Parts: sequence; structure tokens; C-alpha cells
Amino acid sequence: MSRETISQSISIVHPINLSHGKNAEVWDTAGKRYIDFIGGIGVLNLGHCHPTVVDAIREQATRLTHYAFNAAPHMPYIDLMERLTAFIPVSYPVSGMLTNSGAEAAENALKIVRGATGRTAVIAFDGAFHGRTLATLNLNGKVAPYKQKVGVLPGPVYHLPYPSADNGVTCAEALKAMDRLFSVEIDVNDVACFIIEPVQGEGGFLALDTEFAQALRRFCDENNTLLIADEIQSGFGRTGQRFAFSRLGIEPDLILLGKSIAGGVPLGAVVGRKALMDNLPKGGLGGTYSGNPIACAAALATLDVMTDEHLQVWGSRQEEAIVRRYQAWRAQHLSPYLGRLTGVGAMRGIELAHADGTPAAKQLTQLLSLARAAGLLLMPSGKSRHIIRLLAPLTIEPAVLEEGLDKLEACLKQLD
Repeated sequence: MSRETISQSISIVHPINLSHGKNAEVWDTAGKRYIDFIGGIGVLNLGHCHPTVVDAIREQATRLTHYAFNAAPHMPYIDLMERLTAFIPVSYPVSGMLTNSGAEAAENALKIVRGATGRTAVIAFDGAFHGRTLATLNLNGKVAPYKQKVGVLPGPVYHLPYPSADNGVTCAEALKAMDRLFSVEIDVNDVACFIIEPVQGEGGFLALDTEFAQALRRFCDENNTLLIADEIQSGFGRTGQRFAFSRLGIEPDLILLGKSIAGGVPLGAVVGRKALMDNLPKGGLGGTYSGNPIACAAALATLDVMTDEHLQVWGSRQEEAIVRRYQAWRAQHLSPYLGRLTGVGAMRGIELAHADGTPAAKQLTQLLSLARAAGLLLMPSGKSRHIIRLLAPLTIEPAVLEEGLDKLEACLKQLD
């Protein structure tokens, strides 16, 4: 099947053509079945074609398929924002706006913090990923392939080490780097915000150090600087609770949402302190498709299903299975390339590394191919693309999860 009409600048991990899916399983056009440990790169926490979401989409499509909210408001947008702001676990009054994607949420957040602070500089972190739009590219903590050949990017943006037990960077080291940044590179009074992922996605499922998160929150408060939490991949139950920032004991000023917000329908959001969200002049925020009625209906159905009880059960079950199998593989010396287990909850990565600790990127490429042939879809992450990110739907049936882990085990044994 020809792909000549599709830009060759789009990188494809698995050269197959999918036909349909149900929960954690997908089938290609040849009829081959795969267990899906990618989940649309974190979009399908409720799996493929969740019946509650599908019913909501179908019903909304018979009533109103589209209206631009800034031209004339519609009830799905209003109802969703009421539900969504109530779903955010913070103590302050919340408001927000809907976007088409996570990257668009990040772009709008940058406008919001500039308007609120009168400052332009942003501090991001090594290994970060916030999108592929021009402004978000500069936030990303990795050059290849995202920043190559695109010239000067919007800024100013500065990067700090991302402290995590998963990468060996300590809180003290990150704070020392921050002190140097503000001593040598930029006046803290010129900084509008810090933007950080509570658990890095593209960076390799690295969980942020709790001590650093709390120190960063204090620093922002003391210096009138805003804190943005990017929960686009870690949110909506991925770590076993609504959002990953809660485990850190902090409240961000703005939160970026996307991916699993609407069960597979394109949608994103920026939510946060009401005073911040209201600071731009009327017309400063909005968009033609932002908050499309069908997407809003899908998101409302998603929130119906994502009760705290469900999230806890799903997250604990998946975490237990992954950790149990990983520990058994380590005890068995299953593969000389089996490295660390990263992340928290059901947001887990498995590192492939050589004996000296250097990334085993070649072996991960081999693993992707072996797993695909065995009927398992995996996705790489990490600076060297050497960490498998496990993003099976939270709703995956236990037997299917174990079958997928069996396939992964068999493929790990074959690495050379």
C-alpha cells in the first residue's frame, strides 16, 4: 500500500496498517491481531472504542457536530468545563479553555503567563517534550529530530537538569544548576514560568523528585514566577490517580491536558488559577475547532468512567503486574540488556542497557521488530530511544495484560 502522498518527514515506528481495535487489542488490514502497549501514545487510557465513549460520540453526532464556541456557545463545552474544573484536585478556584491538542494547550499557556507576568523567559528541563509546534519545540529538552533544520525558535527558553531517581540526577544537583542559571545566564525577575512534567513521557518515563518539586514550588512563590505542570501524558489516571502532580504534594498554577482527555478524539485544555486564565483581553484565547461538541461529549463520557475507584483499581492492577514480572525477569537474568524499571503507577518504562550502563538502542530497535512479529506493539522513549514505554489501556483485561507481558518476556530473551 503506497504512502507516497504522505510526508516522508513523519516517522513511523511500526510499518503496518491498522484496521480496527477493541480495548487493548488491534488488528491490521491483513487480519493479524496485536496487543497494544502503545495506546495511541497515551491517548487510550480507556482503550479502543470504549462503549460509553462511542455511545456519547454517536448521540452527539445526531445533535450538533460543530460550532465555534467563540461565535456562539454550546452546552457540551459548558458542561465539560464545569466537570473538568471540578476534576482538577487543587484548592483554588479553577477556570480554563479547551484546545485541539496538548501542544496547542502549551502554546496558549505561554500566552497566558506572558500576559499575567509581563515577562517572557521560560525555564524547561532536559529530556522534556511539550509538542512539535514552533514555540513548544524550544521547550523540548532534546534537539534531534525535533529542532533540526527549523532555525531560530521562539524564546527565550533555558533548560535545567531533570531530577529523578530514574536518571540519577539528585535534587541537590538540580538546585545547584538552578542557582548557576540565575547567577550566570538570566535574572530571575525576567522569568515568566517554569514548565515541567511530573513524569516525563518522551524522556523515558522518569518520575520527578518530590523534594525538588516542593522546592521549585517554594521558589516560584518567592519570586513571583508561575509553575506549569504538563500532564498531557501523565494525566487522566495514567499513574493510578487523576493527575501525577498530586503525588508530589504541590499545586501548579496552570495544568496542560490532552491525550486521554477524550477517549481518542482530539482535545486538549489549559486549566488553572482563575485570575491567570482571565488576564488576557477578550479574544486573546479561543479557536475555531477548540472544544468541538463531539470531542466535548467524548470527554464528558471519559470523566463518567474515570472515577477515583476505577483509577485506583486499574492503576494498582497494572502496576502490580508490571513490577512483579520485571522483578522476576531480573531475578532470572532474563536478558543482559534488561536495565532499570522507570516511572510510577501504570506509567512504566523498561530500560535496555549494556553492562556498563550505556544505552542499548540497537537492541531496543530489535525488540520492536521481534515484538511486532509476535503480536505486541511497543513504543520507544528516552534520549537514546532505549527505554520501552508501557502504555497499555488502564482497562486492559488482566489475561490480555499477562499475555502481552509473556510476549515481551519471550522477545527480551531473543535479544543479541
